[in-house]
Amino acid sequence: MASPASNASRDHETGAGVTGSPGNTPASTNKPAVDVTALTTRDDFLLELGEALGGQAAVRPVDSINAAVEYLTSTKRGQLLVLDTRDVPDVRGDVELVQGQAPHAVVLAFATAETEKQVSGALKGSNVFAVLPIPIDKRKTGAVLDSAFNDAVAKKATARPSAHLTVESFQPRTESGSTPPPDPEKSKAPLWIGIGVAAVAIAGGAYYFLNKGPAPHPAPTTSQAKPSTPAPSADTPAAADASLEPAPTADMSIIKGKVDDLLEKARLAMRERRYMEPVGENALVYYRSAAAADPTSGEAKDGLQRVASVAATRFEESMNSGKYEEASLDLANLKAAAANDQRIGPSELKLFNAQVTKALADGNVDRAAALVRQAQGSPNIPADQLAKARADIARRQEDAKVQRLAALVSDRIRDGRLTDPSDDAAKAYAQQLHDVAPSNPATQRAIRELNAAYLRKAREAAIAKNNTDVDRWIAEARAGGLSAAEINAFQRDLSAARQKAAQAELDHFVQATRERIRENRLTDPANDSATYYLTQLQSADPTNAQFAALSRELATKLLDRAKVAAGKGAQADSDLTLARHWGADQKEIAAIQQQAQAMSAKPAAASRSASGLTAAQLAASLKRTKYASPEYPQKALSQRISGSVTIEYVVDTNGDPRDVRVVEATPPGVFDKSAISAVKRWHYEPVIANGAPVEVPVRTAIRFELPAQ
Repeated sequence: MASPASNASRDHETGAGVTGSPGNTPASTNKPAVDVTALTTRDDFLLELGEALGGQAAVRPVDSINAAVEYLTSTKRGQLLVLDTRDVPDVRGDVELVQGQAPHAVVLAFATAETEKQVSGALKGSNVFAVLPIPIDKRKTGAVLDSAFNDAVAKKATARPSAHLTVESFQPRTESGSTPPPDPEKSKAPLWIGIGVAAVAIAGGAYYFLNKGPAPHPAPTTSQAKPSTPAPSADTPAAADASLEPAPTADMSIIKGKVDDLLEKARLAMRERRYMEPVGENALVYYRSAAAADPTSGEAKDGLQRVASVAATRFEESMNSGKYEEASLDLANLKAAAANDQRIGPSELKLFNAQVTKALADGNVDRAAALVRQAQGSPNIPADQLAKARADIARRQEDAKVQRLAALVSDRIRDGRLTDPSDDAAKAYAQQLHDVAPSNPATQRAIRELNAAYLRKAREAAIAKNNTDVDRWIAEARAGGLSAAEINAFQRDLSAARQKAAQAELDHFVQATRERIRENRLTDPANDSATYYLTQLQSADPTNAQFAALSRELATKLLDRAKVAAGKGAQADSDLTLARHWGADQKEIAAIQQQAQAMSAKPAAASRSASGLTAAQLAASLKRTKYASPEYPQKALSQRISGSVTIEYVVDTNGDPRDVRVVEATPPGVFDKSAISAVKRWHYEPVIANGAPVEVPVRTAIRFELPAQ
């Protein structure tokens, strides 16, 4: 499974190497200060965790709490344990086990939304750093991880180191310069120690002579730590800066023995190029041991000077190759061989500058700051160099903060969160940017980007004809630093855009009206008909050059349709009313109305003839059994319009109204549909004349009056 550089797969442990390329780049000076161990069986969780870490550290996945404890007991680096509680049946028990065996480790628990309360309750009173949700919230988890890393580093600095074996130092000479006589009873102990050391030396030497050649320049290892010097205390710079790996140290062991024997071993080591390695069997150790046994030995002093020259040469080679950990070991060996060598000061300064420069180039500002703190007590690092390094670090820290805030501004703009919520919007982060580094180019870019987003919002509001929002967004841009000239230019552009949009809308109304007339969609559907679009055009631009021609064309079409309906005895009043509205000739309208009346009078006359009763007598005998109130049109109600509609219709032999039509309306076209719709829902008892049901012509008026205020 492919995974980001800071993530782990289930197949192997990811190394805590250089951020961004674990496994490919040798671990060097920018190792993260904290080891992260994750107890989980889920690769998706590891991927999300790696993304939240953002390259700060690699993740070591484990399948059991016992496997996790094996790693967490180390005190060389800060330790962070991440628990995926979905895979932990006894969360409280596992946490107590970790805190009992690795009290310096920081524990983070992750739980799903369904189990978060249960997990939090189980861990109440424990020292768990936080309980976080699954799926992982990248931003929130990243912030918590930063705090947890700091806590882990602080705990590591005060953790009790593991016990280690030391070699007894050589006994100092007495003031008289003589060596105290050996105790016969104790003389056997050094013998047995010497036999053990010899056995180790023989084993190591066998490998060396089987592979004889120029001595390799060894990579620094923890086995080369100074055996005879106790571990640094917590108040030393190295112990205080947990973000630094322990500095490599020279082999400072002292071997007891006769001076001649020690010098002979030193000569052999020099011939075999075992200048400073392997541990315990190198020229540096033998010459130092000989010098400790006889401070007046010229050969020992000369030998140490030659070893010092080798160390100095190796130092330069390591520096030129960018291998600063090896250079640090070479410098330690130089100091061990010749503590007063004049090359030490310049070399230490050179190494310091190179390490700080690399840390800053790698973006590891914390390591650079730790290197500066560590160098404060050194007489070889001038104050002006420390000040320069601090200034570089401060600038990088500011740049990092600026870049982070600028990224947040861009993210919030992309999400449309320009001003809300007030503490997590683009505006809030832009203000922080301005407070931190107002002249930084990234700050200026972020503010320009935000102001551009404000203006886009203003343009959208203008198109939607929301002038309140237009003013609001322009005010935000002005407060964001947009100049008066820029705002004036935008408003000119906005005015031109409004005019262009308005003209496009008018063109759309004209084209849509023409198309709907051609398709004979004169009145239906209500919001997509020729009548609708022509009404919109009239409302938007009554003087439009196309309006008169379209009105005549629509009125003609409506008259044609009404004429066809009247010839069939169907309802035509609505079309006639609209035709009158759009300028149809009154004579044509009257002719069609007469035709419609004649067609509707035929069945009524037939009914009167068959029954021998007048129309008034038939109407008087009607009995309505179902009534529906006309609905007051909402538009007329909001505009406080009242009026009346005169309706004519025929009650058929079933008692249902048919041929319902408007013969008069005040004002025209306002209440017509409501009145017709109501009458069509009425019902009457059929009128019986001469033993058979007959049709009855009816004329009635419906008034629409505003309710009392």
